Amino acid sequence: MSASLDSGLPRPSQTTTLRQHLAELRGPGTAPRALDARALAALAANPGCRRRALLDGAGVDKAALASKLGSPAPFGQSQFAIMRGNSFEAKVKADGGRELLRLLGVEEPGAVSVPDLAAAGPQGRTARTALALRESTAAGSWTLLDHPLLALEVAGSPVYLEPDAVVVGPDGRWTVVEIKSFPMIDGAADASKVGAAARQSAVYVLALERTAAVTEGAKVAHSVLLVCPKDFSNVPTASVVDVRKQRSVTLRQLARLTRIEEIADALPEGTTFDVAGCSAAELTEAVESVPHAYAPECLAACELAFHCRARAREAGAVETLGRAVRGELGGLTTVGAVLAAARGEAGDPDDPAVAALRRARALRQEALDRVPAPAGEAPECH
Repeated sequence: MSASLDSGLPRPSQTTTLRQHLAELRGPGTAPRALDARALAALAANPGCRRRALLDGAGVDKAALASKLGSPAPFGQSQFAIMRGNSFEAKVKADGGRELLRLLGVEEPGAVSVPDLAAAGPQGRTARTALALRESTAAGSWTLLDHPLLALEVAGSPVYLEPDAVVVGPDGRWTVVEIKSFPMIDGAADASKVGAAARQSAVYVLALERTAAVTEGAKVAHSVLLVCPKDFSNVPTASVVDVRKQRSVTLRQLARLTRIEEIADALPEGTTFDVAGCSAAELTEAVESVPHAYAPECLAACELAFHCRARAREAGAVETLGRAVRGELGGLTTVGAVLAAARGEAGDPDDPAVAALRRARALRQEALDRVPAPAGEAPECH
């Protein structure tokens, strides 16, 4: 099946060679690991990391890779959390989505269309979703799309995304529905979890906009419906979350990503990330051939974070102290260089970062000099 603008996919001629190259990097016979909206949001939060962009684009299993490298990460949801989430989602969508439609204010759920989105392969499902969106918009009636499949081109490679649901209103407005199992107590949920859900939903909004751009009368809502359990019960409740800020940030960050083919073309000849067929030493060499951009935030978002942190610490990179610290230090890229500059052993005195470090060291020394010696200890001789 050929891709079309409606599906949001690039033309086959643009991706055939790249897919072959990425398959070689992944290893023979290894199925690609799907890149979901959560991973894409994390990738957009760190667009300077070529390592993650390439591995995600190639569909490499980063968890298996990290284990083979000797740096496994306790990353991902527990089985209990997954089962609880699936159970709650099933309750929300039961009986033709009656509970979900009630939260949307639909008085007659029986009048809502729920099209069948089944098709062969991700491209088939994406095309079927695009067709259902067009037909629903043209019909001008309420439509519930259960687990539609969307496509978004990221750094030159197609990514398939599956929101929990998309609702098409009579006015042609498409609304993303995100169902989460964390509670909404007294009308409010944990801010960090809501933020993560908003960033994830913003990716779905961007993918929907690709199809809406070529669908007459369609418009994508920049507010998503977040459905959670009410208080400590299993009763669904909902909140409208504005994702305009997250959408803008994600769009800008994704645009900054280096195209995957450029990263792949810069690799040494014969580089592969075949976890099953390569030794730990070979995989280490392959991984180190791709630059990374480690930051402490990676520990909560990337399976390779512990490996990258270990390498950053070995190199004495200031990135291990956080992005804010890295930004303040300017051209001082290692902890050794920072300490030397603070002691006056290196660095340009006219550099604001160097001047600030020396001033901070002087203030620290001044404060230490004012601390009285503990009782019973003789003062140091000078």
